[in-house]
Amino acid sequence: MNPADVAQAALPIASSDVSLIALFLQAAWIVKVVMLGLLSCSVWVWAIAIDKIFLYSRTKRAMDRFEQAFWSGQSIEELYRMLSSKPTQSMAACFVAAMREWKRSFESQARSFAGLQMRIEKVMNVSIAREIERLERRLLVLATVGSAGPFVGLFGTVWGIMSSFQSIAASKNTSLAVVAPGIAEALFATAIGLIAAIPATIFYNKFTSEVNRQAQRLEGFADEFSAILSRQIDERG
Repeated sequence: MNPADVAQAALPIASSDVSLIALFLQAAWIVKVVMLGLLSCSVWVWAIAIDKIFLYSRTKRAMDRFEQAFWSGQSIEELYRMLSSKPTQSMAACFVAAMREWKRSFESQARSFAGLQMRIEKVMNVSIAREIERLERRLLVLATVGSAGPFVGLFGTVWGIMSSFQSIAASKNTSLAVVAPGIAEALFATAIGLIAAIPATIFYNKFTSEVNRQAQRLEGFADEFSAILSRQIDERG
């Protein structure tokens, strides 16, 4: 067939099949796998983001309620009895862990309280570490998608361009009508990679900052409560 006829035959196809679905269907199978994987990662990123937004909001409200009750003048023994009867998280869990260690030491009728302060600080640190681990769960997925997504999309683009050049060599035609569809299919993979990576990076930075703020808040409460218990230990010592 005459190369001019090939170009004329390709022109209607290129002009009519320019939708995103058409670009996906016309892409090589490896490029399709890359696109589908990136789309799945994008959905996963948004699912994690929505879950974390609600989680951090609940945690912040729980901290506010606990601090209001703790500093309201209510007896810490009464607050402990109220909280120890149900599952606790965040700041309340840190408080319950410290009070449980405190009560164990006094219920054992130990005459010496040496090391009690250190044990209380240890259990509070363990509780804070568990809380931070809960808040950071699945953030690694966001970091991975944010860093690797563009490169995976670029891999699909490179593969698509290679396939496009092979088609050009086979048809021996370098007209825009022949080249453009293959290039568009290849660049579509990079676009999907960016669609997945950009929100993942933004959410990761935002959530990391939120975790750091809540961790500082927990550590601040732990230091204040440790000082309160230390004074009581000195009074009883």
